[in-house]
Amino acid sequence: MPDEQEPVATISTPPMRRESETSTPVEARQRETLPQVQILRAIAATSVALRHAQHDAATLELQAGSTFQAWNPIPWSAGVDVFFVISGLIMVHSSRQLFAKAGGARLFLSRRIARIVPLYWSVTTLYLGVALLSPTFLNQSYINLRFVIESYLFIPAARPDGIVQPVYELGWTLNYEMLFYVLFAAAIVLPMRWAVAVLLTTLAGMVVAGRLAAPLSEPLAFWTNPIILEFAFGATIGIMCAWGLRPSGFIRACVAGTGLAALMLAAAFPEISIDFSRPLVYGVPAALIVWSAALAPSERGHESLAARWGAGVGDASYALYLLHPFVIRAMRIIFWRTGLIVLLGPWAFIVLALATTFGVALITYRWFEKPLTRHARRLLGVGAGARRQLRPFPVTAYPKTD
Repeated sequence: MPDEQEPVATISTPPMRRESETSTPVEARQRETLPQVQILRAIAATSVALRHAQHDAATLELQAGSTFQAWNPIPWSAGVDVFFVISGLIMVHSSRQLFAKAGGARLFLSRRIARIVPLYWSVTTLYLGVALLSPTFLNQSYINLRFVIESYLFIPAARPDGIVQPVYELGWTLNYEMLFYVLFAAAIVLPMRWAVAVLLTTLAGMVVAGRLAAPLSEPLAFWTNPIILEFAFGATIGIMCAWGLRPSGFIRACVAGTGLAALMLAAAFPEISIDFSRPLVYGVPAALIVWSAALAPSERGHESLAARWGAGVGDASYALYLLHPFVIRAMRIIFWRTGLIVLLGPWAFIVLALATTFGVALITYRWFEKPLTRHARRLLGVGAGARRQLRPFPVTAYPKTD
C-alpha cells in the first residue's frame, strides 16, 4: 500500500521528546521510519496475498476433482484495515514539518500523487491490456470508457452488479486513500494538534451524515462508509507518536494480543461478525496492533536479519499489493497446465506463488516504482529539496509547543 515514511527535517518538539537532541543519526532515522510499522506493512500485504493465493489454490483443487481446506486463523482481508490505520499514522508522523506551513498542503498532496499514481496507473493499464486481449484470463466482462476514466481519476463508481470497484478491483482501497489525502491536505494548513482534531471530526461527521442521509448515490455512499474511521484511528496513533508515548513492552504485548485475539474471534464466528460494522470488527483490532508496533522503541541499529527482510518487504508492500493477483494467476495457470498441482499439492502452489510475488514486488519496487516516483516528483516540482523551502504562515495564532 502507498504509505511511505520520509525523514523529517528539524522541527519544534515538546520537552518530553528532547531525547532526539542527543541521539545518533541512525537512532533518529529509526524513530522517523518506525521500522516495526514497516514490518507490519509487510505482514498486512502478505495476508491479503495469502487470501487470494488460497482462493486460487481452491480453484485448482476443484479443477483437479479434489477439495481444498483453507487456513484462516484470522480474516486475511483485515490486512487492508491494517493498511488504512497505518496510512493515518504515517501521514501524521511523516508530515510534521508541513503543518501550518505555507505551501505545505500542495507539497503533501503532490508527493502523495507522485507516490500513488504512477504505479497504480501502470498496473491499471496492464490490467486493461490483458482484459482486452485475453478476457478469460481475468474473468473481466465489464469495461467502458466512462468507467475507465473514473477508475484512473479515483472516482468511486458502481459496476453493473452493484459492486463499487474500479477497473482494477484492488484499486477500491486507493479510492479511500485519495479521499483521505485530500481531507488531510485541507487540514494541514493548521497546527498539528488542531489539524488532527479537525480531520477526526470531519471523518466522523461524514460517517454520521452518510448514515442520516442514507441511502446515498455514488460516490457519496462510498465516501461516507464507516471504514474511513480507520484513518482516524491511525491519525490518533500518529499524535501519540508525536507526544513521545512509549508504553512498556508488557503493555504493548497485551494490547497487540488483544487485537490479534479479536481478529481470531472474527474468523471463528464470521456469521456473527458480519452483523457488525467493519471498523469495529477489523478496524479496532488493527488499530490495537498498529498502536503496539508504532509505539515500540527502535532497535537502535541491531535489527535481526528477519526484521531487516520484513522492513524491505514493507518498503515494497505497495507493489506487492498491486501486483500479487497477476503473479498468483500466472502461477495458477502454470501449475494447472504442467500438472504440478497434482504432483506438489495446493500448499506448494501457495508457497511458491507467494515467494514469486515477493521477488516480483521487490524487483518492481527497486527498478520501476522508486525511479518512477522520483521522476513524478520532479515533474510536480516536489523533489527532495522542496521541504527546505517551506516557511511558517506569517501570522502565528497558536502557542508554541516548547
